[in-house]
Amino acid sequence: MKRLVVGGVLGAAAARAAYAAFTRRPPGLNGLPGDEVWGRTNHRGEPVTLLEGPAFVAGAAAAGLVAPGLPARMRAAALLAGAGGGLLGAYDDLSGSGGSRGFKGHLAALARGEVTSGAVKLLGIGAAGLAAAAVAGTGARSKPAAAVDVLINGALVAGGANLLNLFDLRPGRAIKVGLVMGAPLAAVGGRGTVAPAAVVAAPLGAAAALLPEDLGEQAMLGDAGANALGALLGLAATRLGRGGRLAILAGVVGLTGASEFVSFTKVIQSSPPLHWFDMLGRRPPVPAPRSPQPREPVDPAR
Repeated sequence: MKRLVVGGVLGAAAARAAYAAFTRRPPGLNGLPGDEVWGRTNHRGEPVTLLEGPAFVAGAAAAGLVAPGLPARMRAAALLAGAGGGLLGAYDDLSGSGGSRGFKGHLAALARGEVTSGAVKLLGIGAAGLAAAAVAGTGARSKPAAAVDVLINGALVAGGANLLNLFDLRPGRAIKVGLVMGAPLAAVGGRGTVAPAAVVAAPLGAAAALLPEDLGEQAMLGDAGANALGALLGLAATRLGRGGRLAILAGVVGLTGASEFVSFTKVIQSSPPLHWFDMLGRRPPVPAPRSPQPREPVDPAR
């Protein structure tokens, strides 16, 4: 518990410091000023920044390097998973057109000979997940078992990154889902091996520290932050036994597949408990404009 608290505090402090530094001097790109690169306009017509994502990535990475309870290999794996997901997500944030969405959309674009930024991100995150799993190690005694575990663990990292990004459609939603997913992992200790709690402490602290700006619609986690947070949650899940990992992976695959046919937002809105949790801390939604009422015809006899 002490290591979890320390890791969370370090993650929160590092993320807040990174966010303050990035928003004070937004980094430019290709000669464009930083405000133009990272600035967006939300559905209210108000300015919002994408720098919350890079701030999360930087905060989680910095805290992960010094958080207690992690051996060198796991620190390197966390850096690879979080930074890899964050960089590829940022690439999609800044370069993506939004024309192709989901696996179907990206595969259809590839079939037409078009390489979308989303396809690059998906393939890159898959490679980063396998690399992070290989660096972290599995502890398996035989090479075949180790190879199987690397494949499972790599899929958890990449699948977690993609799944959490699917929830980043409303203010605060991706962070809330990440905190809910991470809470059981934070409660799992370990003896003789790296505990999931030690891996997930810094990312959860960093995400929680940035939640107020997200809920206040001042900043967006974006693909950079959502992919990185999901990848780190997946990496923490790799510290579970094989049965637990396979169960989580099945859930990730099932939800990802369902997202191709079902709108998560519609499901959340149709469930009162989920809708309440989704709206918790958020500003009231913008009311839909009223359509003008038809006027009654004027009776010329009046």
